Amino acid sequence: MAVDYLVIVVYLAGMLAMGWWGMRRAKSKSEFLVAGRRLGPAMYSGTMAAIVLGGASTIGGVGLGYQYGLSGAWMVFTIGLGLLALSIFFSARIARLKVYTVSEMLDLRYGGRAGVISGLVMWAYTLMLAVTSTIAYATIFDVLFDLNRTLAIVLGGSIVVAYSTLGGMWSITLTGMVQFVVKTIGVLLLLLPIAVVKAGGFAEMKAQLPTEYFDPLGIGGETIFTYVLIYTFGMLIGQDIWQRVFTARSDRTARWGGTVAGTYCLAYALAGAVIGTAAKVLYPNLANADDAFATVVKDELPLGVRGLVLAAALAAVMSTSSGALIACATVANNDIWARLRGLARAPQGDDHDEVRGNRLFILLMGVAVILTAIALNDVVQALTVAYNLLVGGLLVPILGGLLWRRGTAQGALAAVAVGGLTVVVLMAVFGILANEPVLYGLLSSLAAYVAVSLATPPTDGAVLAAWRERVAGRGTGTESVSEQVPAGQ
Repeated sequence: MAVDYLVIVVYLAGMLAMGWWGMRRAKSKSEFLVAGRRLGPAMYSGTMAAIVLGGASTIGGVGLGYQYGLSGAWMVFTIGLGLLALSIFFSARIARLKVYTVSEMLDLRYGGRAGVISGLVMWAYTLMLAVTSTIAYATIFDVLFDLNRTLAIVLGGSIVVAYSTLGGMWSITLTGMVQFVVKTIGVLLLLLPIAVVKAGGFAEMKAQLPTEYFDPLGIGGETIFTYVLIYTFGMLIGQDIWQRVFTARSDRTARWGGTVAGTYCLAYALAGAVIGTAAKVLYPNLANADDAFATVVKDELPLGVRGLVLAAALAAVMSTSSGALIACATVANNDIWARLRGLARAPQGDDHDEVRGNRLFILLMGVAVILTAIALNDVVQALTVAYNLLVGGLLVPILGGLLWRRGTAQGALAAVAVGGLTVVVLMAVFGILANEPVLYGLLSSLAAYVAVSLATPPTDGAVLAAWRERVAGRGTGTESVSEQVPAGQ
């Protein structure tokens, strides 16, 4: 195991070194929060795939393959479909807005009255996403070093908080690219073929397992529908995903780079399901399906390769965790704290001061994430609550603002309030993991948005004109709603 340990230690040290290097580049708010909006196609595609494919997609994806066979790919597959839809249909106009948060987009579109409420919903979602990613460190470090749960969470979480705080999005971009390469080598090029060979090949897998393991819809239509509602729609509007879109050098980079990343997600989904199916042949009686990944890695991989694949799992968790953390801190600082202090439309001082402020919020949110991860047990339900509120409350006003000229600020606020309240009430009635809350939340949000928008005066023409200019890539392209000084000065 000494070689495996060395691989992991070198990887973790590299993450911290890149955080330090990123700190030297992040001299302005734009550099710190969105990497200066200058990532090219290769860097953009790799880092976008890295943030989307986290511990749930890797360890959880293999676990679903162990439990359901090839149809276990659907969870990660719907994530890839959501990223493809975002990239093809919306990413170009999102990138041209030159904002920092989803709430700033809503303010631009509707006239500056939706920020705090939408920011609170988005903050809850990004916080819980970061928490659930952080908890996954406990599983990985238990396999690596036999650490107890609390120490594993503190160790893994502290490394992510350190490099994220130091260099912001530049550090997260650099580490994310490394994490993408490590995941590609560790999972796709090493673990996948080795697991299939150890299981005797596809012919032996088919002979050993029931036929439903090879049914593309074996997991069930209702489950697939739920994945689409939560993950595909969630990909369209999450701050963690949009903040990556904001890093693109051009709208073309956002569109095609995101399309490449989404296609990669589809391949990753199938790979995880195949690995899980092979694990079912090798270890048919595991007590917990999510143990399939770690069991195959520990028992079937040779020395050194095992360390690299465990580093790949660690990379998957870290990429999602760091992306969610900076998104959470950005929303907390720019959409909630600044607005509550009445600074949304006031000059913010010099850019260097804003870097310090955002760095402080990443540190504070990081500590909150670690403490919450230690205290929380039922992470699946917590994340489901966050996704339900995100999709049920924010999907309609966000997509409505992008697609429907007649939508108004009153309609957007009504959609957030009605959709969010419906989700909360129905989760209490049907249960947190039921399909009804998010489905009826979406329908009620849509009804409220349309009805209230039609019943209220149209959005002011000047606001719409300014919005069209921004969507077209003109207007105040170097400013955001909450920052009225040019980025980089």
